[in-house]
Amino acid sequence: MGGRMPRWQLVLRYLLLLAVLAVTIGPFLWQLSTSLKGPTEDMYSYPPKLLPEHPTLDNYSGVANIIPVWEYALNSLKVAAASVVTNCVGSALAGYALARLRFRGRKLATTAFVMALLVPFESIFIAQFTTMRELQLNNTLIAVVLPGCIGAMNVLLMRNAFSHLPYEIEEAAVIDGANVWQRFTRIALPSVKGTLAVVAIFSFMGAWDDFLWPLIVLSDPDKYTLTVGLNFLHGTFANNPRLVAAGTIIAVAPLIVMFACLQRYFFRGVGEGAVKG
Repeated sequence: MGGRMPRWQLVLRYLLLLAVLAVTIGPFLWQLSTSLKGPTEDMYSYPPKLLPEHPTLDNYSGVANIIPVWEYALNSLKVAAASVVTNCVGSALAGYALARLRFRGRKLATTAFVMALLVPFESIFIAQFTTMRELQLNNTLIAVVLPGCIGAMNVLLMRNAFSHLPYEIEEAAVIDGANVWQRFTRIALPSVKGTLAVVAIFSFMGAWDDFLWPLIVLSDPDKYTLTVGLNFLHGTFANNPRLVAAGTIIAVAPLIVMFACLQRYFFRGVGEGAVKG
């Protein structure tokens, strides 16, 4: 049995945790503080002031008056929701096939998904744009969703989760006459809800935060996603960082809400497959 940790080690660990917390959460808190500061407050005073002297929500209404931020947010929500559905369904089906079914070329298919992770987006976006143009999908939200509708990382996550489920459960189901679809929907899928939540969170975050691909494929301002629409704040209103900060908080808020709702499943999903059952 190990003894108690020395006090200096405990203090050092907490100091390191506080340092990491400051680095990761600090920029968000500063943006939140900036978005609540009024026009008379000095943003560049020294030492910096995190708490606004006169908090106001006028910057948020100012963003809505400059750009149709809620229409852009609705477009982003449509794209993110479609990405979550397609990734959860597609990656679950593909992951189950790679992990539990026996077919010729299974290892080759798994290797292809691994290799897909090594391909940078910058090397294929021209081919993707040409494909969308040939399909006459340019300047549509479908074109924004389609290239990322099933992510290779999500497929591998689901494969890893399914591969660590005990085979005995499915063998008993086979004896009872269950087919592949029944084993997938009634036995395997309910056992990996945590990993499915991880896939949902990653898919939502990836689609919501994506900037380059929507900027390339969309040309109609009415169809812009939120990240593309907020870019106008940086150009025309570069001298008013309060509006930029307010737009940033508007873009980040849905991600925080989603993670808060799914965090229980997320942390359970991180551990799924770590120890073979």
